Amino acid sequence: MRKYYSTELLQQLSIAFGPSGCENNVSELIISQIDNVCDAYCTDRVGNVIAKICGKGIDYNEEDPVKVMVSAHMDEVGFMVTDITEDGYLKFSTLGGINPRVMCGRNVEVGDENGRVKGVVATKAIHMQTSDEKGKVIGIDKMYIDIGAVDREDAKKYVSVGDVGTFDSDFVRFGKDGCKLKGKALDDRLGCAAMIEVMREIKNGDKELPYDVYFCFTCCEEIGISGAAVASQSIEPDIAIVLEATAVSDIADVPDDLKVAAQGEGGAISFMDNGTVYDRQFVSLAMKIAENKGIKAQIKSYVSGANDASHIQRSGKGTKVLAISAPARYIHSASCVVDAEDYESVKSLVYALISDGKI
Repeated sequence: MRKYYSTELLQQLSIAFGPSGCENNVSELIISQIDNVCDAYCTDRVGNVIAKICGKGIDYNEEDPVKVMVSAHMDEVGFMVTDITEDGYLKFSTLGGINPRVMCGRNVEVGDENGRVKGVVATKAIHMQTSDEKGKVIGIDKMYIDIGAVDREDAKKYVSVGDVGTFDSDFVRFGKDGCKLKGKALDDRLGCAAMIEVMREIKNGDKELPYDVYFCFTCCEEIGISGAAVASQSIEPDIAIVLEATAVSDIADVPDDLKVAAQGEGGAISFMDNGTVYDRQFVSLAMKIAENKGIKAQIKSYVSGANDASHIQRSGKGTKVLAISAPARYIHSASCVVDAEDYESVKSLVYALISDGKI
């Protein structure tokens, strides 16, 4: 029997509303969880939340302390209202990389941090489509959101052009012993939840960190306007650990050489992706610490995607970076699926890295 891990914090973060550029609900939730487990925190001009835990060990130097940055992005993929039709339907564009195949028929929420309405993504009914249309993926430009309005004036009582939205999806545990976790925004609320729990472990433990650690909850990663770039320019870290979720393709009919990582085998550590070549010594150290402490970890076996590490690595005088990604199925959809053991492994490895004092 697999151990049953608590995921209450991850659930709260998953269901929070926070598409790119509209992360306030998420940041408020995060602040409520960290204000008593850090030495100081702030929000910057672009909306990042940056929490600091001061180091007090032998390597701490008040004039020029070593600075470690741990980063995960708060935002999730979503969409923005671009027009309201005469019939009261909402036309929209996506925020981040959403495949049109996962859109139609999905429940959504539309509005802003202060209030939202429910809706459904729809398109022309299948019995009204031509034979040619039935064989093609429907484009976003042919979709609309139905919020139940009778016409444009009715819709404008609830929604405006420029409002944003997300999938409206429950958080569900399923599989043997509740090992699989399904929800929206697990990319990258899983990373945010892991950082909060690591902060709690540091504050509740008896280890003194040998350096200052900055936990950065960043914005706008999904649309490429990285809040992490701003945070890293401000902090000027020597070392950074980026927590992410990565599409793994460990599902039926995918060739083994295209499977990025396996669920249940721990966080996936990258040598390279489309934005970053990672420090090989840092990768080796992470794998060695994982092995020595009995923490599951694996090497990401396919070069794909990119994350905030590329922005952090190039900031200031340059930063040594490491990426640890939770293997995720059906990423950027209403039903992203991760494994509870991978969530625990990511948390354990991050804590081991920053408390060991050798990074």
